[in-house]
Amino acid sequence: MSDEVLFTIGIDLGTTNCALAYCTDADATPLPLGIPQIVAPGEIASLALLPSFLYAPAEGQFAAGALALPWYPNARDVVGTFARAQGAATPARLVSSAKSWLSHSGVDRNGEILPWQAPDEVPKCSPVQAAARYLGHLRAAWERAHPDAPIAEQDVVLTVPASFDAVARELTNESAMLAGFESPTLLEEPQAAMYDWLAQHADTWRQQLAVGDVVLVVDVGGGTTDFSLIAVGDDGAGSLVLERIAVGDHILLGGDNMDLALAYTVRARLEAEGTALDDWQTRALTHAARAAKESLLAEGGPDESPIAIVSRGSRLIGNTIRTALTRDEVDRVLIEGFFPVVESSARPLVPKRAGFVALGLPYPSDAAITRHLAAFLGRPSTSRADGASFVHPTAILFNGGVTRSPAVRARICEVITRWVTAEGGRAPKVLAGTDAELAVARGAAHYARVRRTGGVRIKGGTAQSHYVGIARAELVVPGVPPRIDAVCVAPCGMEEGTEIELPQSFGLLLGEEVSFRFFGSSTRRDDAVGALVSPVELTELSPLETLLPAAEGQEGSIVQVRLHARVTEVGTLELSAVETTTGQRWNLSFDVRGA
Repeated sequence: MSDEVLFTIGIDLGTTNCALAYCTDADATPLPLGIPQIVAPGEIASLALLPSFLYAPAEGQFAAGALALPWYPNARDVVGTFARAQGAATPARLVSSAKSWLSHSGVDRNGEILPWQAPDEVPKCSPVQAAARYLGHLRAAWERAHPDAPIAEQDVVLTVPASFDAVARELTNESAMLAGFESPTLLEEPQAAMYDWLAQHADTWRQQLAVGDVVLVVDVGGGTTDFSLIAVGDDGAGSLVLERIAVGDHILLGGDNMDLALAYTVRARLEAEGTALDDWQTRALTHAARAAKESLLAEGGPDESPIAIVSRGSRLIGNTIRTALTRDEVDRVLIEGFFPVVESSARPLVPKRAGFVALGLPYPSDAAITRHLAAFLGRPSTSRADGASFVHPTAILFNGGVTRSPAVRARICEVITRWVTAEGGRAPKVLAGTDAELAVARGAAHYARVRRTGGVRIKGGTAQSHYVGIARAELVVPGVPPRIDAVCVAPCGMEEGTEIELPQSFGLLLGEEVSFRFFGSSTRRDDAVGALVSPVELTELSPLETLLPAAEGQEGSIVQVRLHARVTEVGTLELSAVETTTGQRWNLSFDVRGA
């Protein structure tokens, strides 16, 4: 490998869209890469976004070579724009939301489970393989555009949601390795969006932010919603510093939900007029509603957008159902439905659950994003001003395709302003000047350059506190399993590249099959290394079941060890147990196989 890095590259592996941006040390701002992709059989176009969809055609569905790419001449599947379009009509053959499946601990994320619950004849892949397929496409697109700059020789930063736990981050890294990347650095998406804003305002950002400001990053994309808080402080020498102080949960709620809501609205209107739609037409309507929504929500958009749904029967003249979606319907369904005006004390509604539920992704039961935002700002563990019932953001940075809408941004600002001013605070300003769909990729590339050449860095470290389960040494009671304490091995905010040793010693069982239990928390920010916590207050992660070797005749023995935790430079967590007398080390990694 060359010692000289030619480019810094940022990659946004999005739930709905992927993007790649790049720059050199001499470039003012990162540039997006045009990504060649199939847009129709036999037709290739270069677009700034690669939709995160993988479609497996039926045998003989397309002519030979119809899906060929320069680097994939015998393609048997397709990703990107055409995959998304085909999946609207045949969803059983479409892989979507692969990134959300990476964070779902209830399934085997290395198992070939996608498309979820598809018929047996449909080819399957794992969430890791699907993500690797998108990343492999980006790598091939880059190396076709820059044949003299192999991606393995560049400084690559890959973004992940701030809410991703250690397992999901490790799985993302595994996908990148499968796609031909050599251990890319991981960066949280809200931080990447902030880095893009810093790059766009390199000479003026210090005039726009001051010590004590708290920036709320609102990221509403096609499939997910994420919140983060970044505080502005002083390094003691008169310079401003930025620190990520809180991250929200990974909420599977975004533009896809909105498209479906609009489709149901139009379908209800058509049915009231005597026109019934079947399931196939409803899926086609959802695809059409997405295009109409983007047109109506755009600044200066029309008051009405036509919708045409092709009929598979011959009973309708022209075999097409024609209707329209209006701006008033969009405002009522999307703005009032997903961004209602609520009080700061509001919390997501949790209805009584059914006894039986379909297996799948853990979608939230409440679609009101403003209620989820109120819950995030009102977390009891998040630092706030004296007398305030929630954190008062002083600035808002919008990210994600949904927030391109002026109406959406205006409603979120309206709601937060009502909350803050009701408690005597000042209305937050909006940090403008970024592209909501490309900011993450561009910000990641800028971050990679800052690491090389110097510049403003956002302090963050681990987004969650991490814990390992320790069985209590106590009297056995029939029918009662040994109780477990959770010991903090990596506090929230632990910086990349650092290693710590827990203050207490533990016993480690050798020579027998054992299970190590891991936990995480995005709300417990004050637990110190070695602190014992009840597991009921934490979120349990995937366990690790393994056998640690013992010397012959020593099976079942227990040795005294000290636990070490290290956050790697690429953002993953490594644990090891070191024997106190000999220094022998056993490495423990989070299970990436899932349940």
